[in-house]
Amino acid sequence: MVTQIVMDHTGDSRHFFEQDDPKQLAEAEQRFKKLSGQGFTAATRTAAGDLKVIRSFDPTVEETLFYPRLVGG
Repeated sequence: MVTQIVMDHTGDSRHFFEQDDPKQLAEAEQRFKKLSGQGFTAATRTAAGDLKVIRSFDPTVEETLFYPRLVGG
């Protein structure tokens, strides 16, 4: 099972999907595009445990983290 984690001002929410379920896969891709369009950054973990920013949906990664743009003042 693959996980999309969305961080925001309320904490985080987790969305799980199966890679072999076309409906769940389409929903996950739509969520990726929606969040990316809203300015969220998408990242995955490398084998070394570092975060790597991704710009397109990849259903083969085990976990994708979305975090909002940092706004300073």
